[in-house]
Amino acid sequence: MPAEIRPFVEADQAEVIALWRTCDLTRPWNDPAKDIARKLSVQRELFLVASLEARIVATIMAGYDGHRGWINYLAVHPDHRRKGLGRRLMDDVQARLLGMGCPKINLQVRGTNRAALAFYEGIGFACDDAISLGKRIIVD
Repeated sequence: MPAEIRPFVEADQAEVIALWRTCDLTRPWNDPAKDIARKLSVQRELFLVASLEARIVATIMAGYDGHRGWINYLAVHPDHRRKGLGRRLMDDVQARLLGMGCPKINLQVRGTNRAALAFYEGIGFACDDAISLGKRIIVD
């Protein structure tokens, strides 16, 4: 049975955070519950989960600022990787972004995450000649 892709609902929060921890996506300086709350206040329809047998096995969070689309928190449980689920989530969110008029999608990957880099390259992403900068203005 294929996984069902659907919008995130508040009841998913604990299971989603546990998945993100399993996938090593959380960091001490980012409170995942606050990240979820912030996302739910802006374009919540771009926060998707994939469930299989009533268990969340994958997530994706996207946004569109009117200039670029952004991907965050693409996570697929290790037991469900290499089965096309990450690609399905990316295809779904890409179609949603395209429907909003989004001309380009950006994302960030830690340089040490070779598996993620290979995945994104395999679905058509390429390294941009740009340096990502950040500045935290709210401390979690």
